[in-house]
Amino acid sequence: MPVKQLSRESPALSEGSFPRAAGDRAVESAARRSAASVSVCLLTGGDDRPYALGMASALAGQGISVDFIGSDKLDAPELHNSPQINFLNLRGDQSEDAPLRRKIVRILAYYARLAKYAARSEARIFHILWNNKFEHFDRTLLMLYYRLLSLGIQYRLCDHILVHTGAMKDELVADFGIASQRVSVIPFGINNTSPSTAIGRREARKRINLGSGEKTLLFFGQIAPYKGLEYLIAAMSELAMEEKNFRLVIAGRIKPGYVSYWNAVEREISRAGLENCIIQHIRFIPETEVEVYFKAADVAVIPYVEIFQSGVPFLAYSFGLPVIATDVGSLRQDIVEGRTGFICRAKDSSDLANMIYQYFDSELFRDLEIRREEIKRYANERYAWEKVAEITQKVYEKLSGEGLAGKSTGPSI
Repeated sequence: MPVKQLSRESPALSEGSFPRAAGDRAVESAARRSAASVSVCLLTGGDDRPYALGMASALAGQGISVDFIGSDKLDAPELHNSPQINFLNLRGDQSEDAPLRRKIVRILAYYARLAKYAARSEARIFHILWNNKFEHFDRTLLMLYYRLLSLGIQYRLCDHILVHTGAMKDELVADFGIASQRVSVIPFGINNTSPSTAIGRREARKRINLGSGEKTLLFFGQIAPYKGLEYLIAAMSELAMEEKNFRLVIAGRIKPGYVSYWNAVEREISRAGLENCIIQHIRFIPETEVEVYFKAADVAVIPYVEIFQSGVPFLAYSFGLPVIATDVGSLRQDIVEGRTGFICRAKDSSDLANMIYQYFDSELFRDLEIRREEIKRYANERYAWEKVAEITQKVYEKLSGEGLAGKSTGPSI
C-alpha cells in the first residue's frame, strides 16, 4: 500500500553509497543547523524523483525546514537553491548493475551514516515517503520478515499515516485496526518535475517515428503483471482488425523480476502480428525524454488489473494528455469522464477496445489541442503541491505539539 508514514521508530534503512568524508560532513552540517518552527527529515527511499522533489519544494514553500535524505538519482538544482532544504546524499550511487559485494558495502555504509544522522539530527519528525529497497534482501530475509510480522506492525509503530485516497484510509482502519484520527488523506501532487520544452506534437512524433495521422496510444512506465499490458495488446489486436491506423507506444523498462512476463507479452505481440503496430522502447526513459512520448501520443492508456493509485495519470495531465484507465483502485476518482479521459472495465480487452474507439470519436479528441490546456489547468488546481503541503504541515504541527507536551520521547516518523 503506497502510504506515507510517520512513526516513533528509527528510520527505515537501505542500500546506498557516499564518499565517507563528504557523507560525514553532510551529517555534521545537519546537526549544526538551527531548528525551525517545524523541522522534518524526509526519507525518500532514494527513488520516485517527481514525488520526492514536489513534496520537498512544497514543504519548503510553507516555511518548513527539510532534511532531504536522497541519492545521486534524486539530486536536483531545486534541492540546493532553497534555504529551507538541506540535501543529504546519504545513499549516493544506486546503480543496479553493481556486483552483490559492492551492494552490501553500500548498504552497510548507508546504515552507518543514517544512524549517525538520526542520532545528531534536530528534526522532530521523520517522514517516510517510501520504504527502502535492496533487491536481494527484499526477496529473501525481508519477505520472511513480512510474513512473520506483517505490515500491521509497521503501521502501528507510526504516529501518523498519510494516504492518497479515502479507500486507502478505510482499509487501514478496517483491516489493520488503525484509529481513523491517525490517518490523513492528502492529494497526489501533480508531476511537474519532468522538463517541458518548446517541441510540439509534430516534432515529438518525428522523434519516435510516428506518422502525423496515426492514432497513437501510450503505455508508459515500468512493465509488470499488475499493469495488465496483455489486455492492451489484446485490445490492439481487435483494433487492428478494423483499422490499420492505430499505433501503440510502449515506453518503460521491465520491473526487476518480471522478464518472463514481458517475454510472454512479446510472444503475444508476435502471435497477433502486431509488430508493425507497436513501437517498443523497453528501457529506462530519462526525464529529458519524457515529454516526447506524452506530446506525441493522443491518449495514455492505463490497463491495470490492480492498484491503489498510479502516478501515470498525473504525469499525463501535466502535459495535458487525456487518459483511458480501468476501473481499479482510485483511478475512477482521478478521471473526469469526457473531460480528462474515460474509464473501462478491468481485465476486459473488448471493453478497452470499445473505449478507445469511443475516445477517438469524442469531442475530447477532436478538440485535443484546446483540451490539453484545459486538462493542465484543471490538474494544477486540483492536485497542487501547495494543498499537499498545507495538510501535511498541519500533521507535522500536531505531532510536534505532542512532542513538546511530553507525549513523545523521540522524533516522530
